[in-house]
Amino acid sequence: MSRIVLVLACLCSLPIHAADLWKAGVAKTVITPEEPMWMSGYGARTAPAEGKNDDLMCKTLVLEDADGKRLVLVTLDLVGIDRDTSGAVCETLKEKFGLERAQVAINCSHTHCGPVVGTNLKAMYSISDAQWGQVDRYTEALKAKIVDTVDRAIKDLAPSHVIWGASRATFAVNRRENKELEVPKIRAAGEALKGPSDHDVPVLIVHETGNLNPNGKVKAIVFGYACHATTLSFQQWSADYCGYACRELEATHSGAVALFWAGCGADQNPIPRRTLELAQTYGKQLAASVQTVLSNTAGSAAPSLKPLAGKLTAKYGEIPLEFARVPDKAELETEAAKGTRYEQGRAKHLLARWAKDGKLSPTYPYPVQTWRLGDGPQWVILGGEVVVDYALRLKQEHGAERTWVAGYSNDVPAYIPSRRVLTEGGYEGASSMVIYGQPSPWAPMLEEAIVGEVRRQLGL
Repeated sequence: MSRIVLVLACLCSLPIHAADLWKAGVAKTVITPEEPMWMSGYGARTAPAEGKNDDLMCKTLVLEDADGKRLVLVTLDLVGIDRDTSGAVCETLKEKFGLERAQVAINCSHTHCGPVVGTNLKAMYSISDAQWGQVDRYTEALKAKIVDTVDRAIKDLAPSHVIWGASRATFAVNRRENKELEVPKIRAAGEALKGPSDHDVPVLIVHETGNLNPNGKVKAIVFGYACHATTLSFQQWSADYCGYACRELEATHSGAVALFWAGCGADQNPIPRRTLELAQTYGKQLAASVQTVLSNTAGSAAPSLKPLAGKLTAKYGEIPLEFARVPDKAELETEAAKGTRYEQGRAKHLLARWAKDGKLSPTYPYPVQTWRLGDGPQWVILGGEVVVDYALRLKQEHGAERTWVAGYSNDVPAYIPSRRVLTEGGYEGASSMVIYGQPSPWAPMLEEAIVGEVRRQLGL
């Protein structure tokens, strides 16, 4: 009798949202190319990959609320993904599992030691038809692997306890405002680095649960950070610091799947960089930041640590982002003949589009997605290489603690500068549009258009 009373007392002491109201499923698979194909991220490369340092991964987390509503997060150790590839994947997921577009988010870690995928950054590469054939084959295989991980994650759905919180890591540096060689000296002198950064590390923790065990074994660890994955630039496949952080966490929590999502780090670099040891160091630093949240899951000592309750909601829209101008066909033909290597690549890319569509569009269908995780985080999920200004502004407008902002998601068509960065120009504001094959920089109102769509989706 006393044992029954004790069990009932334990159950009654649990808040209602800590019961088995959530379900979660996870799955992962290796997506490292099986042949030495061309690598993405750096246009200066002159040869395919020479081998593997560590595996690239596709990972999936499926969350399901008490009403059966599902959200699917897919993370990929890739520099980016193009609109056609993500669209094809989402169409298949709808056919197979009834998932609407808003329910699926595909985020890339932006490692610069992964393969070329689809048409992402296609204007940057001068490679042979045979090498493009490798890209096409890899992309088709990637689509199938993504769908398979979602399938297995859905089959893995089981009662779960979900907790969220945040920590910090400080190795990201605003690369527009600080010279790389001077950063170690500035830090050694105890001086402040210049420019905005976002050092928050949002964390979502999924525990396996049973009726009497609300804080069971860690099943999934989802975490984000706003920093380029450019520690490494060698000729080997690698997930960079993001992969090292995931492996560190998975080694600490046996059986758990760690999923990294990239934030608005388009103007942020890990500095210093360019060595394997630094990639490992940053990975350990990031994992340690996540672990500070995980270490508090058994108690209530951390005021930022909260259980998830409520329902899942998701919205998705594509807004027409305007280009500053669209060149005519004669301009493109001249650029194709006399431009720099990258300008020629851009011109040929745009001329092929002109031949197919009979024109160039003055706008691009830019993806904006938002998720509300019950009474917990509201997740803003943006396409492209998004500069940190967006995260800082959206957190200020919608609540810093509960607003998570991801970039590199669903479609990576270009850099997404803020109005400030666009006005300043430079690589992120202007010249990077060439390697992305876009006709010109963005028109000045892009920031307001994106922020306005986020407000609309969040009902503000």
